[in-house]
Parts: sequence; structure tokens; C-alpha cells
Amino acid sequence: MARARAEPEKIATPGLRTLKRRAEFLRVRKGARWATAAFVLEAKPRSGEARPSAAYESGARFGFTVTRQVGKAVERNRIRRRLRAAVREVGADHAKGEFDYVLIARRPALTSDFGALRSDLVKAFERVHRAPAKGR
Repeated sequence: MARARAEPEKIATPGLRTLKRRAEFLRVRKGARWATAAFVLEAKPRSGEARPSAAYESGARFGFTVTRQVGKAVERNRIRRRLRAAVREVGADHAKGEFDYVLIARRPALTSDFGALRSDLVKAFERVHRAPAKGR
């Protein structure tokens, strides 16, 4: 006689679309950047893609880079999880759907206060979306 298993309730978290290919990361490198103590945020609009309508419908995409210089695997994974959690909380309100973003982690992302990480991310989103200053 088979017992019915109670399935755990899934927590509704918004899906986070991520960049997968190296070419996508390299394309974002040519866009706007803003550096904080814990990370660098790079952003670039996806206007030049072959299928722009599908890209705009799906929302913003994010890439995360944590190099070996930051620490060992456990520390790098923890930093990546913290950055993803901050993006999930802040990204829905501040990220633009037609943009790709890359977060390059720095060592302080591991130990900094999570509230400070979120506020830095909000400030970084505002800065990369500003129009560039006219020449010098």
C-alpha cells in the first residue's frame, strides 16, 4: 500500500534569468559600469540582438562573476548566493527589462552587511542607467 507523500509548498520567488555564454558577458563589458566596495555592476541594453522582442518580454538578465582571487570555492559560492539574493530583492524594482547586467564580486561582498549590499545595488542601478556625461 503506497503512502501519499505530502509535497512541500514551494516558495514563490521570482525567476532570475542569467547570462550563460561568454559572448554575452563580453558584450556587457562595453556598457556602463559602477563600482562599489563589494562589487562592480556593468549594464548594457540589448537593442542589438537578433530577436529583440523575445528579449524585452522576458525582462532583465543577470550574470555573476566571482574569481578565484576572491577566495576558495565555499566563499565564492556564498558570495554568489548573497549577490543573487540581493538582485532578487532589488532587481524587480530597479532593473530595466531591456538590459543585461553583470555583477563582478569583490572580497567585501562576503562580510558586508546585507542591507548595505542591497542599498549599494540600488545606487549602482541608478548610476548605470544615467545618461553618460557629455565629453570633457
